[in-house]
Amino acid sequence: MKARNRVLTPSKGSFFLLGPRGTGKTLWTRQAYPDAIRIDLLDPETFRLYAAKPERLRERVEGAQAATVVVVDEVQKLTSLLEVVHLLISEGSTHQFVLTGSSARKLRRGNVNLLGGRATMRTMHPYIALELGASFSLDRALQTGMIPVVQESVDPADSIHAYNALYIKEEVQAEGLVRNTENFTRFLEAISFSQGSQINLSNVARECQVSRKTVEGYVSILEDLLLAYTLPVFTKHAKRILAAHPKFYFFDVGLYRANRPFGVLDNPSAIDGIALESLVAQHLQAGKDYAADARDVYYWRTKAGLEVDFVVYGPSIFHAYEVKNSGTVRPQDLTGLRAFLTDYPEASATLLYRGTERLVRHGILLQPIEEWLPMYGANGVYR
Repeated sequence: MKARNRVLTPSKGSFFLLGPRGTGKTLWTRQAYPDAIRIDLLDPETFRLYAAKPERLRERVEGAQAATVVVVDEVQKLTSLLEVVHLLISEGSTHQFVLTGSSARKLRRGNVNLLGGRATMRTMHPYIALELGASFSLDRALQTGMIPVVQESVDPADSIHAYNALYIKEEVQAEGLVRNTENFTRFLEAISFSQGSQINLSNVARECQVSRKTVEGYVSILEDLLLAYTLPVFTKHAKRILAAHPKFYFFDVGLYRANRPFGVLDNPSAIDGIALESLVAQHLQAGKDYAADARDVYYWRTKAGLEVDFVVYGPSIFHAYEVKNSGTVRPQDLTGLRAFLTDYPEASATLLYRGTERLVRHGILLQPIEEWLPMYGANGVYR
């Protein structure tokens, strides 16, 4: 994988660095900490050594006094090492521990030692457009996504399908998370129709021919493996009756494309519109973590059907976004944002579209998406 400058900055203390496979966690730690002690639990021999004797980590750390950073890759594969790390930190170790993981399942569930709050949580996301610079192509991103291992491959279209299969085989099957992988594969196809929409678990269950409870478990697995997330409804100081269900997104638009079947009865324009919205969503999700200002991302939808694609809310930001896969903006395209600004005059609003002119209508900024994407995150500004 090509080494690029990422916007994620190193923490001063010990931290967990979570993110799906292929997002560049290992490469980033090698760049940020070139002289670190490295323990790669994906290496079978290394895994066997530390699984048999977790306290070996203590011996390794104490035997390399010159090193100041210890990187443990894929720590969720051997959570017993966290007990050793916790003990070392409690005893006053001056080493910094960087603990990477591609699955939060074992860290979120069960009696796992998360170092008693002594380590922060950071997240590595797919590329944002800024990190690719001149190499960024909107059309390519909409087709194959922004996962680094896919973007840097010789054949991104083939790589995203291989990546999709990798998770079914290595993460889901290997960890024994589902009993029937055929059902799970059908679920991935069925849930792809919910991309950017409110999840109707009962409908998905009917499509998969499994129980609603099973589908609920499958969604939880995707979230735990960091392959998907949900956006809640923005309800603060609500003045209208709002929707109750969250919206679903695969973490990368390429993964959505890989699972979304396409046939002659499908509307390419509708699928492309969801892909564009998904690309904006993953940039906003990255900004939520990289900005480090306690912001969160929501959507807004009333029972009457008024909707805003995204609301970013935090101590220093209150911004609404609408995304349109069109080169022109019609008056009805602004209806949701105008209603939102009526309820929340403190907010600012942007409509991102495929046109070329930067305009302002009714106090709403109309901004070309090909201008917004490369600017997002520049100089630490995530807006």
